[in-house]
Formats: sequence, C-alpha cells, structure tokens
Amino acid sequence: MRWQAWVMTMGGAGRIPYAPGTYASFLTTLLIGAGYWVWVLAGGAPSSVMWNTALVGVLLLFCVLSVVTGPWVVSHFDKKDPGPFVLDEAAGVCLTFLFLPIEPTAKSVLTACAVFLAFRLFDILKPLPCKVLEKLPAGWGILADDLMAAVYANLACQIILRAVFY
Repeated sequence: MRWQAWVMTMGGAGRIPYAPGTYASFLTTLLIGAGYWVWVLAGGAPSSVMWNTALVGVLLLFCVLSVVTGPWVVSHFDKKDPGPFVLDEAAGVCLTFLFLPIEPTAKSVLTACAVFLAFRLFDILKPLPCKVLEKLPAGWGILADDLMAAVYANLACQIILRAVFY
C-alpha cells in the first residue's frame, strides 16, 4: 500500500501535521501554474480550450481516484474525511482554475494566488450545501464538499479577476 498512500497524500503533503489540506492545495496550485508555464515555454501559450481540456482531464483523474479509494481511506484511517487524504483538495483546486482568465504574463501569478486563497476560504468555511454533501458515502462525501467549495471559489475568482485584473 506504499504507492497508494503516496498518491492519496500527494507525495506526503497530506501527512504534514497542521493544515494538510492547505499544503495540498498550495502544492496543486504550484503544479498547475508550473504546468502552464512549461506549456508556454515549450511552444507558446495554450488556447483556452486546450488549457481547460487539460484541467478537466486532471480534475477527472483526481475525482476518480477520490471516489475509488474513498472506502479504503475511510476504513484505513477510521474517519469519514481523514486529513491525510488530500486528493479532494487537488480536485477542488483544478475545478477552481477552470475557465478563469490566464495569460503568459505576471497576471497568471495573480490568477494562481486568487485560486489558492478563494478555494481555501470556501473549503474552510464550507457554506451550504458543502456540509450536507459531506454526508454522502465514502469517497463521494470526501470529494463533493470540496467540489462545491470550488464552485463558490471559481465564481468569486471569475468576478474579482475579470472586474479588477483582466
């Protein structure tokens, strides 16, 4: 089970004693930002369709892994939504990034910062129906509240980024 634990904790980010979800969200934000810049440097900025398609692919991967491994995670940690399991945060960050304005300038750093801060805010506050969604069984409950928080975060980012920065 070593590789499963490595995947479920995002290389150990989920094992950090305090705020593992924050560390995983930050790591995911950095990886997505780095992926964007690697794409830019390798051949130019991706079109928004290409970029969002890639984000959806990564989002789906994290969602499937969360749902499939959810029952084992709940059993293994003997907890409904164990802190070390952070693939749900990674999925939330991916969903928050979807359809946001991004361009190969310093503004992309603003977008990434807004995504991280907004997602963490809504994931911590858990506005309705996030708390209700947590009650879904196993992997679905672990994942669904983070995806709902990401919807709120995405809407906040859409409004703020487009009104102020883009």
